[in-house]
Amino acid sequence: MPPKRDRPQERMDSLLREERRFDPPPGFAAQANVRDPRVWAKAARDPDAFWAGWARRLDWIKPFRTVRKGSIGAARWFLGGRLNACANAVDRHLATPRRWKAALLWVGEDQRHRTITYQELRDETARLGNVLKGLGVRNGDRVAIYMGMVPELPVAVLACARIGAVHSVIFGGFSAASIRDRVNDMGAKVLICADGARRRGGVVDLKRAVDEALEGGACPGLESVLVFEHAGNPVAWKAGRDRSWRELMAGASAECPCEPMDSEDTLFLLYTSGSTGRPKGIRHATAGYLTATLATTNWVFDIKDQDLYWCTADLGWITGHSYLAYGPLLNGATCFLYESTPDYPDKGVLWSLVERWGVTVLYTAPTTIRACMQWGDAWVDRRTMPSLRLLGSVGEPINPEAWMWYRAHVGKGRCPVVDTWWQTETGAVMISPLPGLTPTKPGSATRPFPGTFPEVVDDEGRTLKEGAGYLVYRRPWPGMTRGIWNNPELYRRTYFSRFKGAYFSGDAARLDADGYFWLMGRVDDVVNVSGHRIGTMEVESALVDHPAVAEAAVIGRADPLKGQALAAFVILKSGKEAGPGLVGELREHVGKVIGPIAKPDDVVLASALPKTRSGKIMRRLLRDVAEGRPLGDVTTLADPEAVVRLEAEVRRLRADRRNA
Repeated sequence: MPPKRDRPQERMDSLLREERRFDPPPGFAAQANVRDPRVWAKAARDPDAFWAGWARRLDWIKPFRTVRKGSIGAARWFLGGRLNACANAVDRHLATPRRWKAALLWVGEDQRHRTITYQELRDETARLGNVLKGLGVRNGDRVAIYMGMVPELPVAVLACARIGAVHSVIFGGFSAASIRDRVNDMGAKVLICADGARRRGGVVDLKRAVDEALEGGACPGLESVLVFEHAGNPVAWKAGRDRSWRELMAGASAECPCEPMDSEDTLFLLYTSGSTGRPKGIRHATAGYLTATLATTNWVFDIKDQDLYWCTADLGWITGHSYLAYGPLLNGATCFLYESTPDYPDKGVLWSLVERWGVTVLYTAPTTIRACMQWGDAWVDRRTMPSLRLLGSVGEPINPEAWMWYRAHVGKGRCPVVDTWWQTETGAVMISPLPGLTPTKPGSATRPFPGTFPEVVDDEGRTLKEGAGYLVYRRPWPGMTRGIWNNPELYRRTYFSRFKGAYFSGDAARLDADGYFWLMGRVDDVVNVSGHRIGTMEVESALVDHPAVAEAAVIGRADPLKGQALAAFVILKSGKEAGPGLVGELREHVGKVIGPIAKPDDVVLASALPKTRSGKIMRRLLRDVAEGRPLGDVTTLADPEAVVRLEAEVRRLRADRRNA
């Protein structure tokens, strides 16, 4: 049961309203992979049959007998079946015309490029599978992977799947302590790393971070480190532990059969970021995960054989797993990979790559979109990008003005925008437009993917037909996590204790009169201002709606009168000046857009926001700054100095107030 409260029933306030609406372009709708508006109703009548239909599109070594057993939090799918993830993503395409089609197109930071066909990808995964077997890796063993964005990263992932090893990719920006924690928690036998990763004209020394993590026998279960020589930086080789990728691959056979895996065998672990405690290894099962990513990639991204598909996420995150590796390859797509950042060698590199290589589908994050807005329209407007036909957004709620900018400047008004909501735990997209069917509203993820059934509930778990509350699921789906590695009690407590019989996503959401979902951010980011519970995402959207603002991050800070007060950190667009009246103008703009109660008490005009290397804003650090507390861990920040500059800017704001 939900915990009892000492005060009357609370209500989530959703103040932002958006009336713009865009129908699917007729030409796009006419050729879309799904064109039947009855798909939601058909899936709702028999969800198990719907998902079984998608599962049967996979290649099975032994067909499944039972579609599903169990309910939310304990469901098991496609029981009795055996299959292999690498065989489905790679090998099965060799019997089709895709055999010599490009599976991966990679562009390095220096603009060198490589193309890897499905046949070549199959051979590379087989060779690496044999190398791993030679290092003692067997079915069910865990392999950690710590690399930059090179083709060998998806090769490593797929090679593990080929031989039945559980892979766990550690984002290449994580520290030695993060590597150590994850390697020990998963019990990894082998760690695959690169010598270094090229980044912004320099080299990030990945091998040094690995050496530091393993120093003094800190990971006693780890037997070998396989080092891919990529960046050419000096490497300290440890005898008996470190092995050369290039040497071992040169002597490896390209004959390595795919291991038959049970439907419910673990495919991979992915550790959630941002936790201050023990890392949580989210576990995904083979058949359910493959089914969900196959289906969602095909319908949400409308994948065609001729597409060049670019998901800009790193493979160290779930987006990279589902929509850079598995989902597109299951559908036989060509995946584009870029080694560097969105602003190197210049702030127009994304658009020049799209235009040069003919990218047709682009899937990126709101943080990237807002950064491009900040840099100015000229970088993108000089590119026509005629190949683009579909745009996607992922990672956090996208504010309406960023959505409109994305559609107008990147899509040139002709491309549908699919704003997707999902999580590491859900495995695949859960709420999104189907681009040939769904009218879109800027800032809304729109409707559930067929066969999934989200609900918005109030504080007592009662389902709302309209209004704001908490996003939950009471019915299972195949791609859902099977738990937290080695910690079933933490899994239950984290996701199933708040609302009885329901998976609680941790997100706030609003359901509008059309049945569209509007994500409001994490419940932790809902601020209680004088009894009004306001989602910070809505205030951020109102700020970015101002013509001078490129990006904003809003947090709640302690306030002796209101309980909490809103503090906004604002980045101005390139060329915009911070005039003396701008702060007041921004506060009034928020009041006009969503109401006086949402006016921020503090508006800090910042030079940069503290972000991880994946582009995630570290709101925890913003709260530390706003409340004058010592800063927490800053090791994962792309620019640790950004938070130091923010502290100085907040000190100046406080001094100005005292002197006023």
